[in-house]
Amino acid sequence: MLPIADHWYEIEHMGSGISRILETHVASWMRCNMWLIQGRDRDLLIDSGMGLRPLKVEIPKLRERPVTAICSHCHFDHIGCSHEFATRLGHSSEATVHASPDLDNTCARAWIAGELLTALPYEGYSLSQYRIKPAPLTGFLDDGDVIDLGDRIFNVFHLPGHSPGSIALYEKSTRILFSGDVVYDGLLIDNAWRSDPQAYRESLHRLCELPVETVHPGHEQSFGRDRLLQLTNTYMKGGMRIADVGSFLKERVAP
Repeated sequence: MLPIADHWYEIEHMGSGISRILETHVASWMRCNMWLIQGRDRDLLIDSGMGLRPLKVEIPKLRERPVTAICSHCHFDHIGCSHEFATRLGHSSEATVHASPDLDNTCARAWIAGELLTALPYEGYSLSQYRIKPAPLTGFLDDGDVIDLGDRIFNVFHLPGHSPGSIALYEKSTRILFSGDVVYDGLLIDNAWRSDPQAYRESLHRLCELPVETVHPGHEQSFGRDRLLQLTNTYMKGGMRIADVGSFLKERVAP
């Protein structure tokens, strides 16, 4: 029997007004990076985790100033607490998923397995209860759009492949990229719901053309340009990808 978690989230300050929020008791191979970016006029929150416990009330920084919630894509581990925020932006191609999420169109059904949790969010919880609350997008982001925080400007890149509406944000002045699940330092996924491997390859090529210095990804640790090029090159040669989700999860279930 798993214990009941005293706390669910942890926050790590990365410098430059950027913090990473993690779900402490979601397995490291699943939990997403939620990125909180401080701006002069408002803050950005990129992604919102699985939604197993309320996010906004448990992270004081999210209650201090106006927050725009950015959905890097519509998969369950990134949109769980989106409904807590009044302003929710993402790509229009995934609008129907945000409005009517289910276990299939958010890719949850295939992944709610294995030893996903190290503690329960509250007493009596079971993963069989897992559902995502509808959170219709209040506005759309597309390639070439700009997000202005007053003192920070982010360019939006639409980078389909992992999902139809995957987006990334790039801050030209700092050369920082928030890549979502387009690229991270782990096995990449190009065979999920409505994935498109050819579009994925084109999206990765686009990223490699940017003068990126730091990548803050949707999973795992941040990395620099050399690692970005290495990950992309390996993927293009057929490596760095999850070929079968079932086999991947079986390897993570203790005997």
